[in-house]
Amino acid sequence: MDCLSGDNELLAHERSLRDEGFCFIAGVDEAGRGCLAGPVVAAAVVFPDLSKVPEGVNDSKKLSSQRREELREAILATPGVLWAVAEVQADEIDRIDILRSTWKAMRLAVSQLPKFDYVIVDGRPVPELPSPKRAIVKGDSKSASIAAASILAKTHRDMLMDKLAKHHPGYGFEVHKGYGTAEHVAAIKRLGPCPIHRLSFEPIKSLLNPMSQGQFEL
Repeated sequence: MDCLSGDNELLAHERSLRDEGFCFIAGVDEAGRGCLAGPVVAAAVVFPDLSKVPEGVNDSKKLSSQRREELREAILATPGVLWAVAEVQADEIDRIDILRSTWKAMRLAVSQLPKFDYVIVDGRPVPELPSPKRAIVKGDSKSASIAAASILAKTHRDMLMDKLAKHHPGYGFEVHKGYGTAEHVAAIKRLGPCPIHRLSFEPIKSLLNPMSQGQFEL
């Protein structure tokens, strides 16, 4: 697979940080934050050699499933690449909420990297993420490292949901990957939630406890 040219705008943040003396810049992103089922997944990716970044890396949401899989393989085959993936499961999401769970997954992913000296993360600042660091809004479309992390997080989670679909048949996890599609909600109403559902998320929370939503009055 071809590589990004050195002047590609997706490498602008990495080049700037290289000029400041940082060599191992970790891009971090997550997948599955808005799902009704399954874990939230975060990935961290470091390209020590910016001349080896695969061409085509971009925000995973802008790529087809097939293209994501191709780029996943290209990223993992990149010489010298460092990467890690971390999960926070549905029961913990219910216990500490999705925002803190997302932050935790991001911190875990970074902590599993063998080496990094700067962290750039998609979105807003993440508390307790190792410093030095920078948060970049829409970073998955502005940084090759963050884009690569978004691809690894998304493909890892999709493969996991395919496996979980075999253990929890009838919900269609292999199709919607846990997102709140009409078909998924209909399956929850028909079958009830299963162990990987996030019970604190709507509409599951209201289905389990309709009185809390004022649907019944004395």
